[in-house]
Amino acid sequence: MKSLTQAALFLLCFNPVTLRAVELVDGRSSLIFENSKSRLVIDLAGGSYREFRFLDDTVNPFNWGQPRPGVTNPKVMGHFLCLDRWGPPSVSEGANGMPYHGEAGSVVWQVDEEVHSQDGAAHASMHAMLPLAGIGIRRSIQVAAGQPVALIRETVTNRNKLGRPYNMVQHPSIAPPFLTENTVVDANGRKGFAQGGTLPNPEEPSFHWPQALNRDGGIVNLRHLHGDHDPGVTSFAIDEPIGWVTAATPETGLLIGYLWPTADYPWLDIWRNSSNGKPSARGLEFGTTGLHQPFPVLMEKGRIFGRTIFEYLDANESATKRFAVFLLRIPADFVGVGDVRLTSEEIVVTERRESGARTLTIPLNGLDLGFP
Repeated sequence: MKSLTQAALFLLCFNPVTLRAVELVDGRSSLIFENSKSRLVIDLAGGSYREFRFLDDTVNPFNWGQPRPGVTNPKVMGHFLCLDRWGPPSVSEGANGMPYHGEAGSVVWQVDEEVHSQDGAAHASMHAMLPLAGIGIRRSIQVAAGQPVALIRETVTNRNKLGRPYNMVQHPSIAPPFLTENTVVDANGRKGFAQGGTLPNPEEPSFHWPQALNRDGGIVNLRHLHGDHDPGVTSFAIDEPIGWVTAATPETGLLIGYLWPTADYPWLDIWRNSSNGKPSARGLEFGTTGLHQPFPVLMEKGRIFGRTIFEYLDANESATKRFAVFLLRIPADFVGVGDVRLTSEEIVVTERRESGARTLTIPLNGLDLGFP
């Protein structure tokens, strides 16, 4: 009996997970994950990740689009999912009720498994049906024991009797007070282009991360955002097996980052927005397409930089995609990220410095990301 008690105490210390049923956050039904370091909140009316922060800090990078008091209908906020498309519907689709970025953010998600302990991590699952698209989606969430890192697996299934094209883009949107003029965005994107070009070559002129061209042909460093958000949306191909993007704000001491297999999501899409001369939002988006257009345009174009800009699901076919999101404490003189690597035991973030670069790590505590 004594050994069992000691083992139980060890598990409680190593894996301090607060297990919660569905709860109300600002009157909205939500899944809540808490461990000894972090809090992650997923809104069920739209499926958005609306809060991800350290427990001892109020700064929430996902502050964008938060609902007004009393609003409980589905809406996109924080990090939301674009499915079955990224961007606008065609004129006819819009007339039939298809919303911008698809239906995933405009339906109520159902909980399959409430937050519980599984293999040392906090786990839950949820699903939604997109009625116009005829697509079902199931999401599995795992949060590492005692660490601010989560693994998300999402499986989409074509419930139609015929096959169809689709796209799936993760849309993390950071906002003040985390987002400031000093926030630095880094990524391993390569060749890219600004949205808004015309067929047959919307990808020209092209450029390479972190540089972009504005409407006047001027060079813009996308690592930073000040008063002018031109270009507003840019897309980049990724050449490495694992894609990553980070946003670091030294005065808040906080960094948020993402990792994903590029076999799942080959495109990085960066959205920038300013209001009254100050940064108001940045989208750290990644997904299956780099062209922000309706399907007829995607069908006509086919590929950009040799990469597909849509995917296809046959009748009753499914596809599973993954990503990880994490938080890090950073020093006040942190200048940005030069590299993010994944080992079997930790995420390794290397600072962008010519000399004296610091390395920051996050233990996975047994969480298997399963990336290449």
